[in-house]
Amino acid sequence: MKTKKLVQLSLLTAIALSIFIVELQIPNPLPLPGIKLGLANIVTLYVIYRYRAKEALLVLMARIILGSVFSGNLMAIMYSLAGGICCFVMMSVLHDKIEEKYIFIVSILGACAHNIGQIIIAIFITKTLAIMMYLPWLLLSAMITGLFIGLCTQYLLKSRAILIQK
Repeated sequence: MKTKKLVQLSLLTAIALSIFIVELQIPNPLPLPGIKLGLANIVTLYVIYRYRAKEALLVLMARIILGSVFSGNLMAIMYSLAGGICCFVMMSVLHDKIEEKYIFIVSILGACAHNIGQIIIAIFITKTLAIMMYLPWLLLSAMITGLFIGLCTQYLLKSRAILIQK
């Protein structure tokens, strides 16, 4: 990996990690636990579209592991890894199939995959299928937050393209 790319990916990882830590401080306005915007996924989606999937996975894994360590919540690493990997796989596969102008669709489906991955881990840990009752609410929130994240990423990609042209 060239030095310039390594520095860029390191900065993107630091940005994603900073966003993740700041977002942890925002109280959840909904009575449902675990629902958040997932703003750090803007960086993951950006890296998928501007670099290769391998680099995006490195940024994602660094953010998840360091985020769990910095937040002091090492138990959350299993949920974050399961959700993050499911989301990453979905977005990486769709990246080649869906045009960049429809990146919000990639983001929505990635957010849904993230929540499904977390539910699977929750079922494994709690050893109960009753937790599936929570999935429709998570998927609804994933569609809303995924749309927001996708539109933010699309705006970021367009803004960067304009800056590069100048």
